[in-house]
Amino acid sequence: MTADLFEAHRTRLSRLAYRMLGSVADAEDVVQDAWLRWRRADQATVTDPGAWLARVAGRLCLDRLRADRARRETYVGPWLPEPLVEPLVDDPVERAEAVSVAFLLTLQRLSPLERAAFLLHDVFEADYAALAVTLERDEAACRQLVSRARAHVKSARPRFTVSQAEAARLVAAFADAATRNDATALASLLAEDCVFISDGGGKRKAALRPIVGREDILRFFVGLATRQPWPPPGRHRAARINGWPGLVVEDDEVWQTFAFEPGDDGRLRAIYVVRNPDKLARLPV
Repeated sequence: MTADLFEAHRTRLSRLAYRMLGSVADAEDVVQDAWLRWRRADQATVTDPGAWLARVAGRLCLDRLRADRARRETYVGPWLPEPLVEPLVDDPVERAEAVSVAFLLTLQRLSPLERAAFLLHDVFEADYAALAVTLERDEAACRQLVSRARAHVKSARPRFTVSQAEAARLVAAFADAATRNDATALASLLAEDCVFISDGGGKRKAALRPIVGREDILRFFVGLATRQPWPPPGRHRAARINGWPGLVVEDDEVWQTFAFEPGDDGRLRAIYVVRNPDKLARLPV
């Protein structure tokens, strides 16, 4: 019964920890630590196991965020979350926007307390009394944390909806244009204000700052293609990456993932590339 109760909440805990930390590996560690605490707990006194486990996982995430602050401050180049890679044939576990790279980056711009307050209250439905216990703040302070976080998240959320089928069409067209090194076709797929962000973590070559604008992104891709052409179809495949259709690419034994943010105008609003090998260790290859 102890294990069954925990397993019933494992997926939700994993999603909470991933959205808090932006790391699949760290999320798995948090869930394992939560399991150990659950086993040691006096479960007869726990009236709501789901809420109890969410509070424990939230605290564990906050501890990790505080310990990780120095490492994040010295990170080389742009930081992107570890990609959440799932088979494209599976139905999304949840709405794509809930684990999209854009949403996770918005969460990362919140303070750890704001992030925890927002996720636990608005996503995991913890009441303010429970939130006060988890965050060790009074209820009024928790309300302020949630309110500030909610405002930031709302302003960053897209004001449109795009179907998974349309997103998959854009990704297939991008892969085709890149394979043929067709700059004209590639240009037609990018929004004028498209953003390209690549994360090499100082361990793989990557742009050291975001590239903003269709023309600058095209120049980057054309320059890259002259030195290292896009790999043939057998070395890239479609996958669901952070909720949306994306690409897993292998080039000379260097793996990378491409996550895309589709817009409602039939163009890509953002491209997120993870090349840091530390974030690809769990990549299904």
